Amino acid sequence: MPNEPSETTPRGAPARRVTMQRQGPILVDGPVEVELEDGTTVSSERFRVALCTCRRSRRYPWCDTSHRKRV
Repeated sequence: MPNEPSETTPRGAPARRVTMQRQGPILVDGPVEVELEDGTTVSSERFRVALCTCRRSRRYPWCDTSHRKRV
């Protein structure tokens, strides 16, 4: 597992930046394709997407901030 940031992947394609957050979604620089557990693929052309990690989102796998505590 590499510890040094890389500007390209082993195949020479630009590396995607993924930002981990303790209490929130995973932010991925887009565009992205996400393969779901059932094998279907969803895609987004946005410059950055938020992937849900808590599974509370009504738009899963995209985060809709449902993980936030409501006051």
